[in-house]
Amino acid sequence: MEAKTRPTAELDLRRGMRVCWPFILLLSVASMQSIGGFSLTGTVGINYGQIANNLPSPSQVVELLQASNLTNVRIYDANPEILIALRNTSVRIVVSLGNEYVATMSARPDKARQWVKKNVAAYIPAGTNITGVLVGNEIYTGNDTVLKQSLMGALKNIHSALVSLGLDNTVKVSTAHSYQVFGSSFPPSSGAFSDKSVAYMKQLLDFLNATHAPFLVNVYPYFAYKGDPSDVPLDYALFRPSSGVVDSKTNLHYDNLFYAQIDAAYSALAALGYGKVDVRVSETGWPSKGNNDEIGATPENAKTYNGNLLERLRKKEGTPLKPNVSVQAFIFALFNENLKPGPASERNYGLFKPDGTETYDLGLKGLKRIVSSLPPPPTVATGNSGNSSATTAITSPTAATPSVSPGDGTNSSSDSSSAKGEIHNISTELFDQVFGIER
Repeated sequence: MEAKTRPTAELDLRRGMRVCWPFILLLSVASMQSIGGFSLTGTVGINYGQIANNLPSPSQVVELLQASNLTNVRIYDANPEILIALRNTSVRIVVSLGNEYVATMSARPDKARQWVKKNVAAYIPAGTNITGVLVGNEIYTGNDTVLKQSLMGALKNIHSALVSLGLDNTVKVSTAHSYQVFGSSFPPSSGAFSDKSVAYMKQLLDFLNATHAPFLVNVYPYFAYKGDPSDVPLDYALFRPSSGVVDSKTNLHYDNLFYAQIDAAYSALAALGYGKVDVRVSETGWPSKGNNDEIGATPENAKTYNGNLLERLRKKEGTPLKPNVSVQAFIFALFNENLKPGPASERNYGLFKPDGTETYDLGLKGLKRIVSSLPPPPTVATGNSGNSSATTAITSPTAATPSVSPGDGTNSSSDSSSAKGEIHNISTELFDQVFGIER
């Protein structure tokens, strides 16, 4: 996820609201057209992080996803158990390559091809619907210069491997960014990349434009509110009715912060000459619990944010700047993850608890609801009262499905950036035509 420190872009956005807030009229924003081709199956995706020791088995997770109609998933590695469990299902999946493998993939095209063959190409014929590969996570806001310089090489080598295997039209390649790549975001029409990140962006955007892949960014209104609750109205951050904000340059009205942040990203791309590159949200969410100083991290606010977000996404709305382009986003996260480092909020973004029940009621179908809806099993008399395991067994990969070693970068247990703002060697977010999300 994103950095705990507040980017300049968020500070600009708050200052702008402080100036403009009293003068805004409420306008409606609603376009119901969907995007073709380069999109999720629908508009809603979910981030499936695994930094925990108490999660359901992959097979149980697949049952949960299907029952809740969550058919677009991003994982932060290329976990073979998950890829096997998703065979012959309706779920589309984006896999990730961690930061720790980027330099090698950049320097060694043969390693990139080997990784793609083992972790992508081997699963697709068997029925796993892999639609995207995310290379690295939040690299351009980190401090590792070598890593930044290696990213483009890794992206190109992974893409070339997909081309050589005839998979480039169905599996797209991108990388995910922290919102800190922007130096300004208010008003949205003044969105611009920071001085530190802009030097890398033209080459990246050339690549995304040429390969028809989206620009992915993590968008968290929660951080803007947490950073300055006196100047960021909670209603505006939670999609609740409010006076909103008017962009003084375009006269466009924004009734929620999420859309304003997305349009600031579009403006930053357009300022560099890439206005036709799609922006997709690789992560967004709201924590249901936090430390005492993490203002706003409550079950009520999390339910409100994610519930209103789901409603907007299902309507296939566009933003004020892009009314005919449906917003597509991956919600963070599927589960609360008890081993994530950082403040308490980091471990409480899940829509579901580890036992498969909802953290708060969004109308999704948890595992226990699935179980309770089934008829009771027949009673069988037996002389034993031993316990049977509740965990679904996962078949080991066969020769047709190569096993994956940690050295290949498939099982790094990193999900987004663990405490936002710390760059973890974690792969990340998703995307593509791929980027399909569906509901």
